[in-house]
Amino acid sequence: QVQLVESGGGLVQPGGSLRLSCAASGIIFSAYAMNWYRQAAGKQRELVAGLTSGGITHYADSVKGRFTISTDNAQNTVYLEMNSLKPEDTAVYYCNARWFLQNYWGQGTQVTVSS
Repeated sequence: QVQLVESGGGLVQPGGSLRLSCAASGIIFSAYAMNWYRQAAGKQRELVAGLTSGGITHYADSVKGRFTISTDNAQNTVYLEMNSLKPEDTAVYYCNARWFLQNYWGQGTQVTVSS
């Protein structure tokens, strides 16, 4: 059974930082592309950051230079380091694992940026 379990969300002030974690089980972690998406209230889910199995990263323009995606293959975990957070970063953040037609999602973790 595949599980993706996110953690690390919470309330942070503008300009602050958070690190999200997503622990994966039931997949060959190193074979999958790992992604972080987010969905703000009333908006569509959007891709925030991705890391291919070959180690190539890509980011949404809105988070470039502020967010960093990384993995620990020994721990089957993907991270999203978020710095200089803005109120517009407020959303539910979802971990995603993708390999060909296999596509798995975590349950999401809330990030709220507010003073």
